[in-house]
Amino acid sequence: MERKLVKAGASWVEGDKFFGRDVDLDLLSERVREGTHTLLTAPRRMGKTSLVHELLRRLELSGEFATVFVDVEDANDPPDAIAAIGSECRPTRHRLSEFFGAALDRVEELGVHHLRVKLRAGLDHGNWRHRGNQILEILAENNLPVVLAIDELPILVNRLVKGKNYEITPERQREADQFLSWLRKNAQAHQGNICLILTGSVGLEPVLSQANLSAHANAYQPYHLRPWQAAEASECLAALARQYQLTLPSEVRQDMCRRLRCCVPHHVQQFFSHLYERLRRENRTTATAQDVQSVYFGDMLSVKGQVDLEHYEGRLKTFLGPAGYALALGLLTEGACADGILSTEAVKLYKSNFEDQAEGSSSSFGVVLQQLEHDGYIEAVDGGYRFVSGLLEDWWRGRHCTHYVPIAESLRFDRSARRQRCR
Repeated sequence: MERKLVKAGASWVEGDKFFGRDVDLDLLSERVREGTHTLLTAPRRMGKTSLVHELLRRLELSGEFATVFVDVEDANDPPDAIAAIGSECRPTRHRLSEFFGAALDRVEELGVHHLRVKLRAGLDHGNWRHRGNQILEILAENNLPVVLAIDELPILVNRLVKGKNYEITPERQREADQFLSWLRKNAQAHQGNICLILTGSVGLEPVLSQANLSAHANAYQPYHLRPWQAAEASECLAALARQYQLTLPSEVRQDMCRRLRCCVPHHVQQFFSHLYERLRRENRTTATAQDVQSVYFGDMLSVKGQVDLEHYEGRLKTFLGPAGYALALGLLTEGACADGILSTEAVKLYKSNFEDQAEGSSSSFGVVLQQLEHDGYIEAVDGGYRFVSGLLEDWWRGRHCTHYVPIAESLRFDRSARRQRCR
């Protein structure tokens, strides 16, 4: 039997390995054909990168568009970003030497990495806008309209705005403003010839809001990629089971989705992968409810499963800095230790104890709560907030709740200790 779907993996998939998302692909295709510049956001592991690659693949196959995919996660400044864009723009390669001179002789023979290095050597903070304009002008002259997807733009903008010490300064705001203005100006100048799809595993809007640059988001139509519905996740599990010659009864698939609660595509596939390996080791082909429970606690929540979920913490550190991360850690742990609900009362107590942090900084209470909600860690419910993902909630509880003291109890202890010292 020819295998198409994959159980779980670290990289993106497309073509026969891509599953579902038909409505998302149709809606995004419509936007591209209408020339709408899109800001696509989704929490990590939601399948955002795979969706974009599959969208670009289908658009190229239609014969209507040329496509370019650029990842700027590792870019530190605008010149880095321009070099990344230029090195990935296949439609422009044969003409780059017109503008970069002898440094790019035999450009067609260079790999992407070496081309990026050579482009970066010719870029600095004085000429990146001019060089970037030249690259996009060449792109706009392509015989087909070009769809330019720039992945992880929010990470670059966050880095520009906050620097290594997570302090927003006028100079950093100005640099981010210049880069975003350059991008917006070119999007407008080449309307109909270049269509932008900006993507990120965290939201761009909270970062822009902190830096008072929110107006830049208005140039792009937002599109938030949602998790699979339980029915779609169950269908994927059934397809995987058929492909790997297993039997997953519907009640077993429903139990898997119930435990995940938020059916993040990667988590669904990872759950199946662990289940498949357990059955293979035991020389069985039919999964039971007991197998689901054993795999969930013994694999998904074990040390083996922590590497993937630890990235959720890493993203918070990257975007919020040490002080903001400490606050986010407290809020999420408070909720995890209280059956997944961060109560309104606990939120008020945390807010009152962080009022001394400057409003608008990357560690202020409002910024942290906005980031947690916007990026899919928690969602508002009656009585406060709850974890969106059952898997993340259970993992967080096991990782952080053993020695955690709820904030109300902690504050009572602090007040009692202060009274004792005053006597």
